[in-house]
Amino acid sequence: MPKATSTASAVNRPALRRNQACRPCRKRKLKCDAARPHCGTCVKQWQSLISVPAPPDYAHPVEPQCVYDPVDGLALAPDTNPLDKIRLLEEEVSKLKIQLQEQRNNRLSGQSQQSLHRLIQLRPGSASSSLNLESGSQATSSAQTPSLSYPKDCIIPVHIHDSDPCNNSNSPEHYEVRHKSSTDTILEIIYSGWNPDLPERSVLEHYIDVFFKCDPCGPRILHRPSFLAALRLDPRDPSFPHSAILHAICASASRWSSRNVATSPDGTRRDEFAEFHASKTRQYIDKTMATGQDIFPVVQACILLAWYFYQEGRWVEIWIFAGFQTRVAIPLRLNYPGTFSTHSTISSGGYLPPPKDLRDLESRRRTWWTTIIFDRIVSVGGWIHAIDERDIGTELPLSGEDFDSEQLMPSNPQDMCMEDVFTTHLLKYTDSFLLLIKAIMMFGHVTDFNVRGNLRAPTAPSKFQDPFELPGFADLDRLVYNDFLENLPTMFKMTSVNELPGNHGSVDTDLYMVHIIPHAATITLHNPYLDLTDLNRISTSRCINAARAILSAYFKLSETSLDISRLHPFVAICWYLAAVVQVQVCKHFIEIGDEAREDQVWGEINVLRQAMINYGVRSPIGARQEKLLQDLMREIVRLTSQKQPLEVGLPLYPFSHTTLFAMPTLPENAQMAPLPNPSTSHLTGYDSAMFIQDSSSLDSYCRPADDPPPLPPSWSPTSYSSRSHPRAD
Repeated sequence: MPKATSTASAVNRPALRRNQACRPCRKRKLKCDAARPHCGTCVKQWQSLISVPAPPDYAHPVEPQCVYDPVDGLALAPDTNPLDKIRLLEEEVSKLKIQLQEQRNNRLSGQSQQSLHRLIQLRPGSASSSLNLESGSQATSSAQTPSLSYPKDCIIPVHIHDSDPCNNSNSPEHYEVRHKSSTDTILEIIYSGWNPDLPERSVLEHYIDVFFKCDPCGPRILHRPSFLAALRLDPRDPSFPHSAILHAICASASRWSSRNVATSPDGTRRDEFAEFHASKTRQYIDKTMATGQDIFPVVQACILLAWYFYQEGRWVEIWIFAGFQTRVAIPLRLNYPGTFSTHSTISSGGYLPPPKDLRDLESRRRTWWTTIIFDRIVSVGGWIHAIDERDIGTELPLSGEDFDSEQLMPSNPQDMCMEDVFTTHLLKYTDSFLLLIKAIMMFGHVTDFNVRGNLRAPTAPSKFQDPFELPGFADLDRLVYNDFLENLPTMFKMTSVNELPGNHGSVDTDLYMVHIIPHAATITLHNPYLDLTDLNRISTSRCINAARAILSAYFKLSETSLDISRLHPFVAICWYLAAVVQVQVCKHFIEIGDEAREDQVWGEINVLRQAMINYGVRSPIGARQEKLLQDLMREIVRLTSQKQPLEVGLPLYPFSHTTLFAMPTLPENAQMAPLPNPSTSHLTGYDSAMFIQDSSSLDSYCRPADDPPPLPPSWSPTSYSSRSHPRAD
């Protein structure tokens, strides 16, 4: 049978001239496509080479060894010193820049003379003259426009105000970028060594400033003073921030300084600028996975990008990145005390050398703990954690104030192996971020209990089961419901109930999360055993109290001028958990025909829905959780007698506190099953005089023996906070 003819692309491809193939292919007499910078044959051989682990004392080449003969016009031998190559290339760039500038000047000079000659020929005052003058000026301006395109990443919108309705001083400032010739910009980038994929320096500095001011997750792993100082170095300096981190910062900061953003009805948010820089970050991650170069800064960039995906609500990418960064952190030995180990008999101490100084050590600690809490947060739905708590030997981080000031401090003596780590807090090391770590790790205990309890259980948890008979359940319930909040240091507890919010100068968003995460953990622990028909069910009272505490915290937050999009994205999950409990309560009131209480609960559900929708304006995870809640509400929407249940609402501050906390108007001696009032749900008990009680009342188990400590009306500690935001009076 005759041999098949080659494809059309191979036939149409011009034949290579003599010595046009690369030297390795000519030496081995292999086919070469002469692709630049590396031919396909050399790339395939390099890929097969690096796919096999390198033998001891040998390192694979970082790129294919593909070399071509010198290019005509550039007298440069292949074995020339790389520094000489750079010098010659810079000289060529300088010559091209001078030539382009001369051509531009000559063109502008010729066009100016033509315009002046045309203007002299026009008769002043005539309509045709004015029209010709306008057309001439337009032609001149279009001719002056350089043919080179301006990089789209170097453009930023003109003074777009922050979406914060109060427009406080806390909002990031947007500014105009002076228009500059695109040719000058590109040549400056090439000549200075600046990464052309990054925005120009002034725009990048703006996004970095917005990132440190507004992002609630990523900045804590970076040492801001040294990072900003390194940013002022020459881009070719080894201490200049890694491009992967800069791309990740641009993607994250675009949430508060974005343009051309489209949000679809399902909550999907499309920002071309953010997506471009997210894709660039992923390219650096892929390169590091193949070569192992710059592994620690790329891991930090991976963490920043993971939080970006979390705020976007892109769950598949969230799970992938959570697994990747926790798996990579292990061979880096970040889970060891001091983030380094030398007493391994099987392998070396780790890919990273020992920390150079206190700043390097603390950066590694914070990178590790941010990886761990991200793993705990994405596992709250009932997933197994990537790293067991028993395998964490890293000390808890120092306070943010000590980290920023680089004050010489001994390591935090606390770690997760201590039994009292959730109830004992050393004031010298404690700040709101450390408490946030502990709160999330405590939530991780609840996830571990649920997952491990269901793993080998013959049946799923039932509302007819007494959970307090399960081993360890009572101790875990006591910790999340009472002990953690009760043992917070005084300066991190709530202030007086009568103190009006706004007397302090800032709202600490981390501390806000510290006070609502235990309630979300309580719901997660007790919700499988929730039974609204059982008057003596402790799990029911726990869930109702926790849901109302989260709702009360949102009411208090609404009294301030803080833009809720500055909150940690985990807040959307906490709101969702509280709304899930309220949906079950609403269904109970529908079944027993208590329309008055049903109306009140509908209003509270819609308040939480609106909170998620408002948060979703910038972080789509809020809109996605609200959509999940709507799917959960289909049954009660079908059963309710309300004409428009999704539009029932409660007025919020500052309209009227009276209407906000007022009880519904009921006929005398009405039979109903009351719930705790939102204005008193955070106090030490519920006043029975506020409810009309009967045999079907929920009030008998809405008054637990040990109530949790009240929620703070103001989230402003007297100590230093790394994540506090100014608040308008």
